[in-house]
This record gives sequence, C-alpha cells and structure tokens, in this order.
Amino acid sequence: MTADPALPWATRELGLTLHHTDSALPEPDWRIEALVEPGLRRNPRRAHLLVSTVLGKHLPTDPHRVLDAGNRLGDLVRATLAPETSAPQRNRTVVDAVVLGFAETATGLGHTVAARLGAHCYLHSTRRDVPTADTLAGFEEGHSHATSHLLQPMPAAVFHNDLPMVLVDDEISTGATALDAIRALHRHSPRTHYVLASLVDMRTDTDRRAFAAAAADLGARIDTVCLAGGSTQLPANLIDAVSALPEPVLNPGSDRRGRCTRVDLSWPSDVPEGGRHGFLGSDTASFDAALAQVTDALALELAAMPEPVARRADDPRPVIVIAHEELMYLPLRIAAALADKGIPTRYQTTTRSPAYVIDRPGYPLRRGFRFTAPELGEEAPRFLYNARWPESEPSRVECEPRAVDPILLVVVDHPADTEQLTAAGGLVDVLTAAGEDVVVAVLPAADPRALAAVRAPLTRATAGPGLPEPLRGPDFGSYAPDEVAWLLTDLSGVALEADVAERERRIQAGVAHYAESLPVEYQPDAAYRELFDKVLADSAERLALAVGTVAELVVAERGHGIVLASLARAGTPVGVLMRRWLASRGIEVPHYAVSIVRDRGIDAAALEYLARQHDPAQVVFVDGWTGKGAITRELGAALDAFHAAGGARFNGDLAVLADPGSCVRTFGTRDDFLIASACLNSTVSGLISRTVLNADLIDPGQFHGAKFYRELADQDVSNRLLDAVSACFEQVRPLVDARVRELLAADRTPTWAGWESVERVRAEYGISSVNFVKPGVGETTRVLLRRVPWRVLVREADADEHAHIRLLAAARGVPVEVVPDLAYACMGLIKEVKG
Repeated sequence: MTADPALPWATRELGLTLHHTDSALPEPDWRIEALVEPGLRRNPRRAHLLVSTVLGKHLPTDPHRVLDAGNRLGDLVRATLAPETSAPQRNRTVVDAVVLGFAETATGLGHTVAARLGAHCYLHSTRRDVPTADTLAGFEEGHSHATSHLLQPMPAAVFHNDLPMVLVDDEISTGATALDAIRALHRHSPRTHYVLASLVDMRTDTDRRAFAAAAADLGARIDTVCLAGGSTQLPANLIDAVSALPEPVLNPGSDRRGRCTRVDLSWPSDVPEGGRHGFLGSDTASFDAALAQVTDALALELAAMPEPVARRADDPRPVIVIAHEELMYLPLRIAAALADKGIPTRYQTTTRSPAYVIDRPGYPLRRGFRFTAPELGEEAPRFLYNARWPESEPSRVECEPRAVDPILLVVVDHPADTEQLTAAGGLVDVLTAAGEDVVVAVLPAADPRALAAVRAPLTRATAGPGLPEPLRGPDFGSYAPDEVAWLLTDLSGVALEADVAERERRIQAGVAHYAESLPVEYQPDAAYRELFDKVLADSAERLALAVGTVAELVVAERGHGIVLASLARAGTPVGVLMRRWLASRGIEVPHYAVSIVRDRGIDAAALEYLARQHDPAQVVFVDGWTGKGAITRELGAALDAFHAAGGARFNGDLAVLADPGSCVRTFGTRDDFLIASACLNSTVSGLISRTVLNADLIDPGQFHGAKFYRELADQDVSNRLLDAVSACFEQVRPLVDARVRELLAADRTPTWAGWESVERVRAEYGISSVNFVKPGVGETTRVLLRRVPWRVLVREADADEHAHIRLLAAARGVPVEVVPDLAYACMGLIKEVKG
C-alpha cells in the first residue's frame, strides 16, 4: 500500500503523526494540522520537532498571520481573566496582568499577547546573561538544547505584584517547563492565579493531572488556553530512525555572492526594544512612535537595493525580515509595517535549536544555515532555516516562484553586532555565500540600569521605601504654609543657572534637556515693574472672574471633595487663588504643587504621594493657561503611563484660568488676555524657580526639584497679586454665577484650534519644530524672560494685553511684527541656535 503523498514527509516516511482533538476557534486554519507540521531533530532525548506555521520561527511567514495568532490567543486569555465581560466589549477591555514569554521561541508571541491584553507588564525569560541587570529568578527546560532561563526585570519591582500571571509558549508538550517556571516564580512573588497560554497543547492525560496536582500544591489556580489541542504519535524507533537518515547539508553555496548593506537604526534610550528587562504598558506609545521612524528608514534602504531579476517597475522587491533569537517582537512589527507599505514581506527568526534539514517535498525544514554565534562569549553555533520565499507565493513578481529573490533583512541589537556577525562562518557570510542579498539593521539594546532608573518612581509603592514630605513656606517659598504644599525637592543650594544663550544652544543641539538646568532669573527694570503694577490693578477683577468661574466649574462637575494639584510653577498662583475662592464659599480643599516636564511627563513620586493621601479620582490638575496644548497632552499621556505601570488612575481633565488654544473643557475664559502672574518669574510665583529634573541631582523616588530664591524677597510680589485678585471676589460673584450656568449648558469640547494656528505659523516662518512657537500672552512672556527669542508676532500693534511684552522685546532687542490675522493676541518665536 502506497503512503498518501498529501501526508507530511515525516509522517509518510517515519510514522511521526500529529492528531487534532479540539479547537478554540471555528475556522479550519486554526486546527492542529494547519498550525504545526512534524519536523525532526537529532537529539537523544527528543527526536521530533513541532514546526509552527504561525510563529515565524522556522518558516518565513506572513507577519499579519503571526500577529493574528498572538491576538487570538490574547483574546482567549482575556476571556479567562475577565469572563464577566460581555463579548462585544471583551476585546476593548484592558486586563491587569503580568505576561511572561518563554525564550527563545515565544518572546515575540508573548509580547503580542501582552499587547493585545494591554497588560501591566510583559517580561520574557532570557538566555543572555546581561551583567548590568539583576537576575530575579531562573528555571530549567528539560528537553531543550539550552536549558537555563533567566528572569531579569529592571527593576524587579515591575514584576513584584499580586496580579494574575500569564505564561506564554508556542506549544505545551508536557507542561514541565511551565510548571518549573511557576514554582520558581511563586517562591519570589506568590500569586493566586496563573494562566498558561500556547498556540497548541499536546499534553497527555497524565500531563494534565500533573498540572492539577501542582496547582493544589501551590494553592493557586492554573488555567490553560490554546488555539488547538492535539496529540503526538511517536513511533517506537524514531530516535534511531532519525539517526539513520542522510547527513543534513547545511550552508548551501552559490556561484554569485550576495550583497550586504548595513543600516544603523536610532532608538530612544529610555524605550525598551523588547521584553528582556520588562516592557510596561506605559512603554507602548513611545515604542510605536519609534517603530514608525525605524520602518520609514528601512523602507528607504530597501528601495535602494538593486534588482536581481526583471519585474514590474511598480512592484517592490520582496523582503524576509529575519529576527535574531530573542529579539522577535520588534522585527515582527517592522515586518508587518513594511507589509502595510505594500512591500511583500515575510518574517522568521534565527534560533539556537539544531534541527534536521532535508530537501524533500512535504518536509518543513528544506534548507538550513549553521553560523557562529555573534555574541561575545557564546560558543554554541546558531541556526537559520529556509530563509527563502515560500514556493507557493510568487507575491505578484512576474517570474517562476522559485526565482523570487527576496532581500533578507536581518535585525540585530548591539550585543550581536560583533565581528563574528560578518566574519567567515558568521550569519552574513553564510547567507551571502548562498547568493542572498542581505541588509543588516542594527538597533541599540536597552540599558537595564537606565530602565531601572526611569521606572523606579513608578514602582516605589511595591519596592518599599517611604515618600518624602511636602515642602511649605516660609521654609520653602513665600506662600503661607496652608496655601500650598510643594511636592518638590529643595535644590536651593545647587548652582543650576546657566547663560541663556549657551543653555539654549545645548538644548537645541540635543545634548541637554531644558529641565536639567535653569535660566538666569531675569530681573526687569523699574519701568517694567511699574507696568506690572498697572497690569495688576487693571486686570485684577478680570482675573477674579476667571478664577471664580473655573473653580465653580470644577466643583459643579467634581463635587466638594476635590484636591487641587497645580502644575508648578505657572499653575500654582492659580491653584492658590482657586483655593481662596472656594474657602470664601466655605469649601476647604487641599492644594499641592507638582512638577510636569515636557517630554518627560509628570512627577510619578508626586502622583504616588497624592494617591496615598487622597482619592485619586478627586484630584484636579490646575494650570495657568494653555498655549498650543503641549502640556495638556503631556499630562494625559503621563497619567495614562502612570496607570499602565501599576499606579492609580487619575482624571486628566486639566483646569486652567485661560484657554486661548481651546485645548481643555474646564476653564475660566478662552480669551487671550494678560494674566499678571505671567509677567514675572519667581517673584510672582512664591519665589520658586521652574522645576528641575536632573538625574544627577534627583534620586529615584524623590520629587522633582526646584530652588527657593530667598535673596529676591525684597522684589517679591507673589502675595500682592493674590491679595489684589482675592479682594475682587465679592464684586464678581454674581457674574461668576451667570458665567458658570452659561458654560455648563454650552459645548466646551476642545477644538485644538490653537495647535492648528501654531502649525500655520511654523510653516510660514520656516521653523523646524512647533516647540519653537509659543502662542499666547503667557507663553510669549516666558520666551522673553528665559529663552533666546527670535521675534514676536502681535495681532494689534498697541494692544494693552501685550504692552509688557513690547517692553521686554525692546529691552532684549527683539523685533515685533504685526500679523493682523493671528489667532492669538501674540506669539513668541524662539531663535534656532542649534549648531
């Protein structure tokens, strides 16, 4: 009787058979026979290998198919962790869980599952012992070629919690590895619920009973989910039969050596490129932004590669993205993004696993490469299988399917970027010797120490140290102690001021961040101080109306139990005034000042303090005014990041005195008028500097820093401003009541019109970044007081609201230009001094 030619080769020739028993999904392409193919390995402990068709490990696979498999597995996990959630809502529900992927095979799959869940933290085990990282735990994998798994989250606190843990692997053969991992982890961070998720589950009944026994021993619940279940039928003589097969032929040659191009990719130092040291939910937005830039750079490089075969001019050359061992998820996302750009793309990875290669129809491993491990100190060889376009997929290229000649895009990180990568016997050498054109893309690897430093404030609650106490006047600042509690670190004794021009040059050159130092406090002349007195006298009533309006709006929508958290320092005078207004109505509310830094986020230590002292839902963030809305966006993103990293959920609805940019829904006015507290620096803000975030001065767990300028006490007008505005409260109270009723009935949805106006000005004046365009009276004042101004734009030449700006501009020799159709009363343009 002749064997069925449709059967897999290993089944026909050796009797190695895979059986399907059940599916979690109804479609036929998620059955066992569609998910795995039988392969072989010369290993005395285990001679068979399940070759996944959806993992992208041994077989070049459509990246969207790989992501789809991970997403479907994630949905099964979600249904287990949140069974009470209705099916229509389930895919949109964020699951608080920790996800662990097994190296090396499931590092990308685990990350995909974690991303689908919106998990608190993702970590994969690693076999690369990074000396600058701390090892939390380790466990062994019995049948593997490389048994030791290390866990190196940085810091360990991102992993120390009692959330459910999801362990992800490509297959469960016996489940022994997963049980060893659960036992090791349970000793360090006991949990009540574990979920083991895999693409396929091939356990026997005996294996399943072992799981139940382990769960009982640990006193924990252990669930399992998989796309499909099945069994493996092993012939009795399989190990001997594989040994008797012909010697595999590896590293095929060609009469043409392929080309090799190198691309050095940029990647933010504070964004993990994978899950080796932990990937927090808060890292997702930064990861996606960096991914888009990397993909654009690679698409340009690939388009420049010469064509080896004739094809239509509008048909891009196919690409196989090859990930390097544990660095799987980022290359997978790159592959999917390239495919979305219309480039025919497949994805697979290198491996430590030696498998048997034979070029026979129906066998999955028909070509193989053995190469020297590129990492220093590694002696065992590495492997790559197939690395050619699937024969059944010509991908629109007008040639025979086997003639498709894709570019092999190899993605490695810096530890793998060594001489061994390109030397004789290295990966690039064996691929180009086979006639393959190779692009090597090199990424920086995350520094575990830097990640630990960035994450320390987010994990302090589980790490144990206490929080510092707030600062109060008169020891810090000139406000009364009951007016505001400063959640800041006192840096008064540190020399932080730098020459304005030199500071600006370093900021724009990218060698320093604006929050790492302070500008020299600008002290205006007598004429300007007289102007401040006039502005305060003329605008106190208008300010009181705006203060009362925004305070009453907040109470109307959030209740009497609110806690004010002003954004230091521009928001702090407004927070004090709102507190005074509410006190005049018999409503006593706490008021804190917290730091927020553009591009760095809000002070996580301050958020942790607020969360411990108050209900986070009652905290109202306060600022002075909006410009184009950068801080509004920064606040929302930072609060989301804090929550995703395990912190409390705060309400990001920012309350401001003036919202000329139409960026918020809670405001006192949307007029762009002169707020007296914008006219000066520290001398109108409690003698406190703007906030500082400098890693050399601020330890993990400390609040952001600021200075108290005691020496300027004779020039301080902070309390004079507060008293002048507070004196107008009674006379504006009827106006406030009417204004609040009007606003509560109105549509206050932000339109972000200010941002659009800034973009137009940036384009018209040839400015490289919107960060150099500061709209509105308050922001323009800041430009003149502490940046290097280029010019000032005003809507009306002699408007009262920017009289002080004209004085400052004249004093600094800055031209003032009239732009009648300007969306704001004025704009300040920062001079570009980079280089």
